[in-house]
Amino acid sequence: MKKAIYILGILAISTTLYSCFKNPVTGRSSLNLADESTMRQEASVAYSSQLAQHQVVTGTAQAQMINKVGQKISAAVAQYLQSRGQQDLIKGYNWQFTLLQGNEVNAWCMPGGKVAFYTGILPITQDEKGIAVVMGHEIAHAIARHGNERVSNTMVAQYGGAVFSTLMNSKSETAKNIFNQAYGIGSNLGILAYSRQHESEADEMGLIFMAMAGYDPHEAIGFWQRMAAQGGAKPPEFLSTHPSDQRRINDIKGRIGEAMKYYKPQ
Repeated sequence: MKKAIYILGILAISTTLYSCFKNPVTGRSSLNLADESTMRQEASVAYSSQLAQHQVVTGTAQAQMINKVGQKISAAVAQYLQSRGQQDLIKGYNWQFTLLQGNEVNAWCMPGGKVAFYTGILPITQDEKGIAVVMGHEIAHAIARHGNERVSNTMVAQYGGAVFSTLMNSKSETAKNIFNQAYGIGSNLGILAYSRQHESEADEMGLIFMAMAGYDPHEAIGFWQRMAAQGGAKPPEFLSTHPSDQRRINDIKGRIGEAMKYYKPQ
């Protein structure tokens, strides 16, 4: 029995050692057990499903702006990674930027560069600069592989790390369910409900990405102030998956100096 526990412990340690991902911006290490190509495949299927469930807005000035900003920030991301010799992190990405009709004050980016904005967030973004704040933040989630981290944590919690490769490489229904659960697809939690740590990390990265794309990172302060002004019942920060509005704004203010080093006005 002790021998079996010892072997499982070694397997768990080995899995952790060889399945860590180091964030290219913040340097934080995270557990990434899922194969990225599998993550992109699952994301592509889920993205198509989401688009089929909503009215896709095309040909409007707003839809064109979403695409414009997305192209600029994804190019900035490629430039950032290229400068660090980490361009393989987005190998296989097929960027898509879609505007969906919906009252949800939300936007998201899946692995592989599948981005969606809901029209409900546009009154708060207000203009191209506000869209850049959200776009940089959401793309940062994908670059940081936060989705993979959520899937990995779900796999370990439910099945144990020792079987992760079998589950994710089998392309089974179980693997699909793990992906959907981690992303909140099909639940009332809403898609991509990230942790406070992920949200803060995406804020930090997003400021740099939008700055490199030619958008002043100071614009993030105004956006989050407008978001906070939406009001409504909110749980205490320690019960929420998102940082409190004021903490988030204060953190962003503290990070703008670093982001401005990358700012390239256009």
